[in-house]
Amino acid sequence: MNMMSDIRMKENIERTGTSQSGIPIYEFNYIGDNNRYNGAIAQDLLAMGKKDAVHKDKETGYYKIDYNQIDVTMTLKN
Repeated sequence: MNMMSDIRMKENIERTGTSQSGIPIYEFNYIGDNNRYNGAIAQDLLAMGKKDAVHKDKETGYYKIDYNQIDVTMTLKN
């Protein structure tokens, strides 16, 4: 499951925890969207060396996370 997870697409970001493997977990909304989500940020994964879980969208240039490669689940809060 590839999800857009670039920090440049998110706002109102609040860190809520850390996964067992050390990945920061956040609550956020996408810019222009009032729905709240839990998930990871692609730039954190890149900084941690988890490059296999991050892909750049060729059309937009934004990063996506392959959530099947990490121990964080992307969830809709509301």
